[in-house]
This record gives sequence, C-alpha cells and structure tokens, in this order.
Amino acid sequence: MQIHILSENNSVLNHFLGQIRNVNVHNDSMRFRRNIERIGEIMAYELSKELHYKNIKIQTPLGIKKTTEIEDQLVLCSILRAGLPLHLGFLNYFDNAENGFISAFRHHPNNDDYFEIVVQYQAIADINNKNLLLIDPMLATGQSIVAVFNKLMERGTPKEIHIAVVIAAPEGIEHLKQHLPNTCHLWISALDEKLNEHSYIVPGLGDAGDLAFGEKL
Repeated sequence: MQIHILSENNSVLNHFLGQIRNVNVHNDSMRFRRNIERIGEIMAYELSKELHYKNIKIQTPLGIKKTTEIEDQLVLCSILRAGLPLHLGFLNYFDNAENGFISAFRHHPNNDDYFEIVVQYQAIADINNKNLLLIDPMLATGQSIVAVFNKLMERGTPKEIHIAVVIAAPEGIEHLKQHLPNTCHLWISALDEKLNEHSYIVPGLGDAGDLAFGEKL
C-alpha cells in the first residue's frame, strides 16, 4: 500500500486540522463542516498529482494553447454521514466525477466495547475500470473501510483505488495493509498516536459526524 501523509510538510492544511480538533470551536458546526470541506479540497489537489493526464489543445481568443486534462474516470464514494463534507471538498475539484454513497456504522450487540460493522444503504455509480476514491474522515480500526470496500467490490473492479481520510490511527493503517490490495493509495491528512480502549483515535477530534451534523440518538 502506498501511503501519503500530507501534514508532514507545513501548509495551510495544518491550520485547518488545528481548528477541527479545537474544543473551543467545536460548537460551530458550520465552521467544522467548512474546514473539513477545505481539507478535502487540499487532499484532492495532492491526489490529482497521481492521476493520468492527456494532451489537449484549447482555442483561446488569440490562438491555440496546448495543455493537459485528467484522463481518468473518477468515482467518489463517501461513507455516510460523516463523509459528506469531505466528499464535497473532493467534488469541488473533481467536478466531472461520478458519485456514490454508502452507510456503515458500529453496532454494539452486547452494549459493550465489542462492535460489528453494519453496511446498509448504498447508491454507487459503475466503478468498473475507473478510479475509485473512497472517502471517510476517520480511520480508526479500519474495519468500516474494509467492510465498505468488500461491499463495493461486489459491484465491479476499479482500475485504481484511492482511500482518503483526514485523521488516521496506526492500528487502522495496519488493518488496511492486511485486508486491502497492496496497490491501493492511502491518503492521510494527519497520523495520530493510537486508539484508546474504546477504539477511538487519540488525540483525534471526537465524533466527526456529530460535530458536522449534531448528536445522533
């Protein structure tokens, strides 16, 4: 697996990452959503450097300009609900991409720390021979992404697979390495220290879905 950790080099990305972590601004859900969206835009720009391009000619008012444009067909697929603002950031840059949405959540059958990943709703474009970009803000245990990936593979075979997360834990990265093809690209805005005893990322930022859209029942 090819891993890209974007926060290792200082940029405005780290400024936005600091704001989404800060408990003093967590009561502003609109600001949180907008910062996640902007992080998605930065990640889309960095990811675009790994895509394939074709040469084209453009007619300007004064002549012909040779340039390039993206050749790959892209399908953006986000994991509901937390993935929506990040998805929008990617879509702002990859505006010709097709889209997909799939739900996955932790189900605690015994009301303790043990959980199973339940994948339910899905609406996804054809992914055959296209570049699949799987989008989810948090990579904790990695079980949700693997479960969603396996469900998507029932629908076709992508040409390339890119996974984009805002914050990742080392345990989640190892889980993806063990269960996903080694040709995958994993894009991470920030790598955190560890998971706690409840399998949440430390220091992390809390529940991304709740911070973006309000607490759920």
